[in-house]
Amino acid sequence: MKKVVASGLTFLLLTACANEPAPVSKQPVQKKDIQETADRTEDNQPEKDSVEEVKDESVTGQDGKVEPQYKINENNWSIEPIAGGNAEVVLLTIDDAPDCHALKMAQDLKALNAPAIFFVNGHFLDTPEEKETLKKIYDMGFVIGNHTYSHSSLKDLTNEKQKEEIVSVSDMVESITGERPKFFRAPFGQNTDFSRQVAAEEQMALMNWTYGYDWGKQYQTKDAITDIMVNSPFLNKGANLLMHDRTWTSEALPDIVKGLREKGYEILDPHKIQTP
Repeated sequence: MKKVVASGLTFLLLTACANEPAPVSKQPVQKKDIQETADRTEDNQPEKDSVEEVKDESVTGQDGKVEPQYKINENNWSIEPIAGGNAEVVLLTIDDAPDCHALKMAQDLKALNAPAIFFVNGHFLDTPEEKETLKKIYDMGFVIGNHTYSHSSLKDLTNEKQKEEIVSVSDMVESITGERPKFFRAPFGQNTDFSRQVAAEEQMALMNWTYGYDWGKQYQTKDAITDIMVNSPFLNKGANLLMHDRTWTSEALPDIVKGLREKGYEILDPHKIQTP
């Protein structure tokens, strides 16, 4: 089984709204520390028509579906072109949605024609209002990913509970959008053999990240998170950018997108990524 190797910083994902006290954040670590952590981890751990805008003849098959042009490299979780695609791309992902700011983030991204994956937690889909928010995000053309129901550490759960955490979210997303998630991100980036098995059964691609910073107190302002997301030493071809449904990240998101584009990066449409 492949070991989880993150090419940037690791962290504990936040679960509270920005106007509440921030949970304990992770301390930045170096690549060698990330490898050591992975070794210790069990099992190594727009409106709908906007989707059509990305479907040109070069990427659309005879059945009308977008043909995969990119794949996930599970050695470092970057996104790579399958054959001849633009390598100067970055993927935007938003975790812990739809908490407090996901809809505004989706609206801002839509205005910039910047695709993204919104990874949802099931406990943010318990009310009719939360379900309506997710439907609006989906109807704007954004991909919805599975981030488990309660954001628990999977390695601490029984196989039965792990399956419940994962499958229940896919069921909820399908009931709201009519489509099951195609991407799975484990809490804390910690997969187990069994969670990998469940994701495969659910036909979801595993996804972690290249870098993310918005859980750290020093980056919890618009200017600070904008600067580090655009100027991170880990920004490179195919970088998989992790962000969260948080006030400071929401405020910074348009400038982050503009800054990445000014550096020559295309914001990758996740519909083009290969899934099971």
